[in-house]
Amino acid sequence: MSSATIKLFLVQGDAKRLRTAALSNWTGKAVAAPRSEFESLLGREEAGKSGVYFLTGTDPDSGKPALYVGEAESLRERLRGHLDKDFWNHVLFFISTDENLTKAHVRYLEGRLIEQAKTAGRAVVKNSQASGSRLPESDREDMEVFLERIHQLMPVLGVDALVPIGSGGTGRSESQLLYCEIKGVKATGRLTPSGFVVLKGSQAVPKERASAQQYPSAIAPRRRLIEDGTLVEEGAYLVFRTDAEFSSPSAAATVIHGGSANGLLAWKTKDGKTLKELESKR
Repeated sequence: MSSATIKLFLVQGDAKRLRTAALSNWTGKAVAAPRSEFESLLGREEAGKSGVYFLTGTDPDSGKPALYVGEAESLRERLRGHLDKDFWNHVLFFISTDENLTKAHVRYLEGRLIEQAKTAGRAVVKNSQASGSRLPESDREDMEVFLERIHQLMPVLGVDALVPIGSGGTGRSESQLLYCEIKGVKATGRLTPSGFVVLKGSQAVPKERASAQQYPSAIAPRRRLIEDGTLVEEGAYLVFRTDAEFSSPSAAATVIHGGSANGLLAWKTKDGKTLKELESKR
């Protein structure tokens, strides 16, 4: 993804409230707001244009992040129709300031965005299906560029639902593989800008330590991974069915160890250097 300069405007001077964002040399624009400022958002000129939008919140059944993706020729009218949905607490939409987004364009964007959100797997996608739209080759290429800009701006505005788990920078720290081994269990992972990712196929001990009961908050992520099918029993171990991202190396190691662990010591390079040793040399 190319480098970019972002212009972020805080309408009320508060980064959590109504705000707009744009990229240099791009005709698109993003507008975001919490649900508590819904009317102020709809009162803006941009809300009368065509575009794509995202409603974000928490899925009441699973407790996971939830996302709804939509499109409209008039965002204002379509968004009003979502007030009966109570899962969402934040809205974000994208428009083009040069009026070049047609109904076919926004339907194409909606279809691609739903597909990408489901592939990323970070949120429960509330859409039942994607509409999508066929476009001429030149228009399709233009919309793919628009999609790239959406990907650049969304995390800046607090929404990472399109970011694939484990993706991130290409620096040395992000690309270096690290290994965690205990009682015959072997796991592989690496640092990411969001924390730490344990790679698909890694193993975890089958049972929690007795001492883990004293720290329920630390072991809770492991139980959630088992419940949602990310960690499955295979032979004598639990195995990661997909990549799994954690807030820190220690959070990842705790899941693998079945109890509290210091990730700076648990994760090592193939030649035995701990993560702590690596970071001390940077």
